[in-house]
Amino acid sequence: MDADLFTDDAPARSRWRERLAAWHPRQWLGTLKLRLAAGALVTLLAGMAWSAWQMQQVAADELLAQAQAREQREAQRTAAVIGRRLAELQRALALVAAQMPPALTADPARLEAFLVGQPVLLSAFHYVNVAGRDGRLLISVDDKSVSWPKVSIADRPHFRRALAERRAQISDPLPGRVAGEPVVVFAQPLLADGEVHAVLLGVLRLASRDLLADLAEARSDDDGTLVVITDDHGTILAHPQRAMVLRSLADEPRLASAYLQWEAQARPLQRDAGHWQQAGEVVAMAGEGVAGWHVWRAMPHAVQLGPLAQAAATALRRSAGIAAVLAALLVGFLAWQLRPLRQLEWRAQRLLHAGGHNGADDDWPVADGEIGRLARTLRHVWAERSQMEAFNTEVLAKLRSVMAAAPVGLCFTRHGRFELVSAQLCHLLGRSEHELVGQPTQLIFASNEDYLALGPQVAAAFARGEPYVGEWQMLRADGQVFWARLRGRPVDAADPGAGTIWSLNDISDQVQAREQLERAALHDALTGVANRKGFEAAMARVFAAPATQRPASVVMIDLDHFKPINDTAGHAAGDAMLVAVAQAIGGAVRTSDVVARLGGDEFAVLLPRCTQAQAVVVAEKVRKAIRDIALPWQGRTLGVGASLGVAELSDAHADPAQWLADADDACYAAKRSGRGAVRERSAALRLVHNEG
Repeated sequence: MDADLFTDDAPARSRWRERLAAWHPRQWLGTLKLRLAAGALVTLLAGMAWSAWQMQQVAADELLAQAQAREQREAQRTAAVIGRRLAELQRALALVAAQMPPALTADPARLEAFLVGQPVLLSAFHYVNVAGRDGRLLISVDDKSVSWPKVSIADRPHFRRALAERRAQISDPLPGRVAGEPVVVFAQPLLADGEVHAVLLGVLRLASRDLLADLAEARSDDDGTLVVITDDHGTILAHPQRAMVLRSLADEPRLASAYLQWEAQARPLQRDAGHWQQAGEVVAMAGEGVAGWHVWRAMPHAVQLGPLAQAAATALRRSAGIAAVLAALLVGFLAWQLRPLRQLEWRAQRLLHAGGHNGADDDWPVADGEIGRLARTLRHVWAERSQMEAFNTEVLAKLRSVMAAAPVGLCFTRHGRFELVSAQLCHLLGRSEHELVGQPTQLIFASNEDYLALGPQVAAAFARGEPYVGEWQMLRADGQVFWARLRGRPVDAADPGAGTIWSLNDISDQVQAREQLERAALHDALTGVANRKGFEAAMARVFAAPATQRPASVVMIDLDHFKPINDTAGHAAGDAMLVAVAQAIGGAVRTSDVVARLGGDEFAVLLPRCTQAQAVVVAEKVRKAIRDIALPWQGRTLGVGASLGVAELSDAHADPAQWLADADDACYAAKRSGRGAVRERSAALRLVHNEG
């Protein structure tokens, strides 16, 4: 380093000329002082604007959060009102149905007199029908007239469910057979000696009479809030515009986005409540538990944020005035503080005009004082940088030679981009070197999520002083995805900018073989359903999930009369029966449920998001499905029964084994009670069904 690097031998007589020239008005234009003042002013204004915007955003977020909570409560309150009203309508039908024996429905005159004498029922529904078991309408009564329409509703799903399940049903919105307009039908089976002899039907019109006129408000408020009621499929039951009734909620512009999000993300796990922030709207939804209807509310942001925007504008105008005063003071302060830089500014300008090309040593200007020291410092920095670039060029040339001979895919990356790639890597990725060099490394990953997840893992491995090794899905140029083992090591662990050396191998065959082994280890080879290990792993995941992910239930299944099949028809018949049982169980449960064969003739089903009461209903469906198996075998028809035990996960269970043991206890209790039964685990085991 030069000995005079920090000396200043500029002639003293030139300094006063520099100072005089610096005070000329033209010298202020474009000076450092003016730029600093302008930058400080812009920073000050930007900071004030940003702070005001941040405060406004925080306030807006808080107001919208409050509005969202309020709309959610309102939706839940309305849903609760609807649920209670639907239950009241069902109870009204049930009370009347209890007074209608077969003799009454067989006598038209008595039936007419009886229904006309039910003013409460006629005021609750638009009209009341009675249908025979064959689906033919026997009578139709409203509060003004009586008719005997010659139509059949035997094909209506709610009518068929009422006959099959012998319990009350609420239909989806559908066109009425009598009036020909959209209706919702409440069906109440009329029972005698446990059999359905007719069905009492309460009908509510959707078009001529607002479905919710007596249930809840469905309107657009003065403040722009929209309230809409839909069924579980998104069909509009009530809307301020009657023309929207029976259309899909996706056709309502203010609710379409939230509805599509609900369809894509929330169902089926979060069907009964939700809230969304969409463009200019707060949307809330709540469901009622009787018919599965949903209340949707949409409130414009402007209702909540209008006053806030006005207040923010006033505050911004006042802040601008304050900023102008502060800026004037700042300019004066900087002009006073930056006087020593005038000499440095003049010397820097002379350096810029001194000429030179590419920073060669003989082209650096000769100057004294601070500018001279700066020039010599820059000259040294430039020389060192040139030497470093030459060294890097030599190293990269050697690295290219090594990479060209390597049998695996190799590459060198820096700042997230390819700088060197081997021929083998180009072959694996189906791309040329020209297509890779200079491109972002994200290009070869099958998904953006994988690429974002890789960074933290690599950083953690390098921080531990270890190379990174991982398996990721990669993307070839033709769109084909393959599994690769990625191994990386930094060039200099202390300098992330020095780059990273990567190797890449295609391990698709290994991954496929491993996945096949893992599946075989968790599934029953005979039936294809989960084995005990796979089932216990699924139970452990549900058990370890947060309490908010509950309820969940387990159904234990032990086959009845299975041993005689093995004894009389042979083990091949027994195996065929086990396969048929597994298929029957799978057909009676949801695709999200886990069916398993635990061993021998023992099966189990894991029912996430299912209460014990719901699990009992599912268990009964499974029991019937197994009972209905008719397996033809060598001129015989083989069949089995099943005893089932149900247990819901609770805080009392210390581990999954105890949970499964409770279901097993209930199963054995069902078997001891006479087989062909369903029992649920409780303080006292309760028999749900028994075939005897």
